[in-house]
Amino acid sequence: MTVPSQLRYSKDHEWVQIDGSRARVGITDYAQDALGDIVFIQLPDVGSVITLHDGLGEIESTKSVNDVYAPVAGTVVAVNEALIATPELLNTDPYVSGWICDIEVSEINEAELMSAEQYSALIGA
Repeated sequence: MTVPSQLRYSKDHEWVQIDGSRARVGITDYAQDALGDIVFIQLPDVGSVITLHDGLGEIESTKSVNDVYAPVAGTVVAVNEALIATPELLNTDPYVSGWICDIEVSEINEAELMSAEQYSALIGA
């Protein structure tokens, strides 16, 4: 499993890349592997206000349908439109081309976000 050191991680297997007041959010390599072949993603709407820990979208795979939970709160300012036509980017490149959305952060709980080392320990990597 790949766990990039520059990212922070949630217990729900989302990753966050914080850049100033913005956060890019996606799912981890561990999550995409557990889901199997991803066939559809419901993206949040640009402009929607996201509450910490609430669902910000759904991912459908050949195995199940799962929510993506918000590791930060704020307003969605961008979504990865490429995932609509090519949801399998979440499987092939979850950390770069498979990002889900960018959020203008209004609330973040740093204590809940794990380092790469902590997340690796959580997933047994």
